[in-house]
This record gives sequence, C-alpha cells and structure tokens, in this order.
Amino acid sequence: QHCGEAHLHRYLAEFDFRYSYRVKLGYSDVDRAKIALKGIEGKRLTYRPIG
Repeated sequence: QHCGEAHLHRYLAEFDFRYSYRVKLGYSDVDRAKIALKGIEGKRLTYRPIG
C-alpha cells in the first residue's frame, strides 16, 4: 500500500493505536471503539473551503 509522505503520520498513528490496543492485551472491538471516541470528544470537525 502506498502512503504519501504528507499522510504518513496518520498512517503510523493508526498502526500505533491498533498495536497498543490489540486483542492479545485484552481489548475488545467495543473497548477500542470507546477509546477512539473518547479521543475525538470535544474536537471540532472542520472542512477546508474548496477553491
């Protein structure tokens, strides 16, 4: 899979999260979803103007 340099930090952050909260350590899909949602709580979703 190709990942552009501009997005490499996001790609690595995803793998870091998945590894840190893997099933082998006792985390379920529900646990991971709750942790991910807590991480975005209070953050504003914005869109850059087109043009």
